[in-house]
Amino acid sequence: MNNHQKTTAAKTAVASQAEKLEKLRSALEEFTKRQEAGEGGSLFDHEAEEKKAEVRRRALLLLDQRARSKAELRQRLTSLEFDPVVIDEVIADLTRAKLLDDEDFAREWVRQRAQRRGKSARALDRELQDKGVDSHTRMVALEQIDADDERETARVVAQKKARSETRIPADRAEYDKALRRVVGALARRGFPSALSMELSREALDERLEELKSS
Repeated sequence: MNNHQKTTAAKTAVASQAEKLEKLRSALEEFTKRQEAGEGGSLFDHEAEEKKAEVRRRALLLLDQRARSKAELRQRLTSLEFDPVVIDEVIADLTRAKLLDDEDFAREWVRQRAQRRGKSARALDRELQDKGVDSHTRMVALEQIDADDERETARVVAQKKARSETRIPADRAEYDKALRRVVGALARRGFPSALSMELSREALDERLEELKSS
């Protein structure tokens, strides 16, 4: 993916997220007003049975805090001891209203955490799996990251970690210790060992050259 495509995709994603958040807040406001007035909410195509009212309200509040997968929202609502049957009904309502979508969630999760957290595709796949996102949806979301993107992300992580070195190693043992610190930063983000070693050595050597010339 070239820079223009990345910029366009990012702008589209931000606009889509902003639109969804606005719709979510409007839904919460509409539901709250109707609940206070003792009316049913038309947004969800139900007469808003009394037993669903609190579950729906909590679900909307949770989604307003941040995007969540269906499984993650179900788990959170279950932990609040709501009726599992009612939870499933509310999740179905939110899905039909386009306020809950695992494809959108996975795509945004990958885009943001690859850019902001420097996570590898492997680490992101594991995170999405932990959030209950199915394999096909994860695969589609991860298609945003190609081999060049992965390498560049790893390079940035290595350079950032290497900059934390403030002195030139006195001997080979100290050099290896510094190298392990940089490699560890990449390993924790799930990058392959061979790539981690290559880019870590490159970043560390560049940093040491800077220290020598300063």
